[in-house]
Amino acid sequence: MKKIIVLFLIFPALIYAQEKITLEDIWIKYAFYPKSSQGFNVMNDGIHYADVANETGSLIQFDLLSGSKTKELVKGSDLLFNGKPLDINTYQFSPNEDKIMFYEGMVTIYRRSSKADYFIYDIATKKIIKLSENGKQMFPQFSPDGKKVAFVRDNNLFIKTLESGIEVQITQDGEKNKIKNGWADWVYEEEFSKADYFDWSSNSQYLAYVKFDESLVKEYTMDIYKGELYPEKYTFKYPKAGEDNSIVSVHVYDEVNKKTVNVDIGTNKDIYIPRIQFTNNPLVLSIQRLNRLQNKLELLFSDVVSGKSMVTFTDESETYVDITDDLKFVGTKGFIISSEKDNYNHLYYYDLSGKLINQITSGKWDVMEFKGFDEKTNTLYYVSTENGAINRDVYSINLTGKNKKRLSLKEGSTDFDFANGFKYYVSNYSNANTPNVYELRSIDGKVIKTLEDNAALNIKLKKYNLSTRNFFKFKTSEGIELNGWMMKPHNFDSTKKYPVYMYAYGGPGSNECNNSWDPMEYLWHNFLNQEGYMVVCVDGRGTMGRGREFKHSTYLQLGKLETQDQIETAKYLGNLSYVDKTRIGFQGWSFGGYMAGLMITKGADVIKAAISVAPVTNWKYYDNIYTERFMRKPQDNKEGYENNSPVNFTKKIKGKYLLIHGSADDNVHLQNSMEMADALVKNNIPFDFMIYPNKNHSIAGGYTRFHIYNKIFKFVKENL
Repeated sequence: MKKIIVLFLIFPALIYAQEKITLEDIWIKYAFYPKSSQGFNVMNDGIHYADVANETGSLIQFDLLSGSKTKELVKGSDLLFNGKPLDINTYQFSPNEDKIMFYEGMVTIYRRSSKADYFIYDIATKKIIKLSENGKQMFPQFSPDGKKVAFVRDNNLFIKTLESGIEVQITQDGEKNKIKNGWADWVYEEEFSKADYFDWSSNSQYLAYVKFDESLVKEYTMDIYKGELYPEKYTFKYPKAGEDNSIVSVHVYDEVNKKTVNVDIGTNKDIYIPRIQFTNNPLVLSIQRLNRLQNKLELLFSDVVSGKSMVTFTDESETYVDITDDLKFVGTKGFIISSEKDNYNHLYYYDLSGKLINQITSGKWDVMEFKGFDEKTNTLYYVSTENGAINRDVYSINLTGKNKKRLSLKEGSTDFDFANGFKYYVSNYSNANTPNVYELRSIDGKVIKTLEDNAALNIKLKKYNLSTRNFFKFKTSEGIELNGWMMKPHNFDSTKKYPVYMYAYGGPGSNECNNSWDPMEYLWHNFLNQEGYMVVCVDGRGTMGRGREFKHSTYLQLGKLETQDQIETAKYLGNLSYVDKTRIGFQGWSFGGYMAGLMITKGADVIKAAISVAPVTNWKYYDNIYTERFMRKPQDNKEGYENNSPVNFTKKIKGKYLLIHGSADDNVHLQNSMEMADALVKNNIPFDFMIYPNKNHSIAGGYTRFHIYNKIFKFVKENL
């Protein structure tokens, strides 16, 4: 007994560290979810910030350096509309910070679109008005002078003048599944990562917008099950590979003269307009025009009075050109834009006539994000992969391309959000095994305030015997070096042989082997480690951060090289002394689910079991912007489509296969899994199939994630 007591006294931490991870902890309690610095907003003057005080429920202004309260902006008890309290945490300042917008009753539509009831609070008078009494609004946007708000409702565009309360409908032809004004059609929203398509001029006089005519776009219908006698039908416009797109047009509404000008974007209707943005001149609108093949991007400058346009800049490729938000205007002198034209993504400076002034960044690495430009010092800030594709670092550089400095301090992933004036920034740092740390820093890197260090989460994590993500590299038989990470089972014994759970996404321009904190996957994979499984992830060809050649190598043959690289990974792992090569499985979601389908078919000799969640099974079923960007139209690349769609190779399956899909997936339609299931049945291939009613591509909500991961784990235990 005395010896036992002594052991407890000497090793309490060791015994305490043996707590078990449960799926309930991960997917019901979200016990390991990190905190962020959400709610902390540096104000326009760059020396104050706003935050909600939890103890009073009020929105408070604080001094940035001292952290002391300077004034109460909104008293929680004052934020009432018709006697009902509004959620103060939804606040958004007007441009001049004299008004604040709040919302209630948010309803999600697609990935980036939603509608809600919005309210405007005047700080000086403490009065609240409802933005509109005529239905929920989408994408409300203050005019730069803060006097008006533009928004979308029922596919039309409106402007509300706040002082008079007058609401003006500036488009009249909006109609469901036909015409959308200022709101992207489904495929633009998903694939160009933007839902709102309108922009104010700097003088608040002009509102530019894109009209989407969906009349010729074919429809897709999903059944929604609500316990009624007949399912509800949800029908929306969805252009699949090779099919007709919306016809887009650009217009500018003159708020002073109350008239609309049609902007010249050319005679070719089979194009995309992925971005519109006013230049610093309120009379000049910039328009990005992309051809159907997506290998020629043109920057147009358009006169908002006459509607006339001219092409100023062109970026072309034999494969495709990516759409980004890197365009930044430098006063009235020129603009900064990114391009992969030297095989890596870099920043370039042009004058307003489109003449190249200089290349700003260069090197065998990619600029991943352009973070901002300080016109006072002519300094740019950006995130890059200069220290390897698994890492993200922040750099500064002069507009001339000189005086480059690394601002991030540690290996891992660092991001900065700059305050107005570029005197301060919020730093967000993490690595693969360390939760996010948010700090307010001055531009010289000095820590002003730690906003969130996730100390409580770090203490909690120490109670568990967690495996770490260890990065490695290996070369394929073709001599191609790939990045990966490995998580070994708890209490790993190198003399034993372990089953391997491979995990990947693999889609073009993506990465899963990132030296950054990924809480849910990290704990889920640790749960598998706890249960005796080794987890491995490798980024194959087509992924990002390693230059254009590596990323674009999969062009016209999506799935081919990616599958080869994952099969090579399985073979590499199978040759490790501590891996049981007869028990290697693969799991993926979306493009990763597509990869799982290819691995269990084309990789049947090395993969014992595979799990496809929400997979594409034939590229002809997916949307045209994404699919044609990498594959062109089906009629122009029949071989590429047929040779790399898992639905065509089900006869090859030898192992166990689990297919999972949400019935209301508006992105990767259930049709993909139904066609796969049909092919499996026709070839008498046994498989497991799970459909989640009314769930979209994320397959989430309530107990859904808990249920799905229980299903996956049960399958893994029985078959791997």
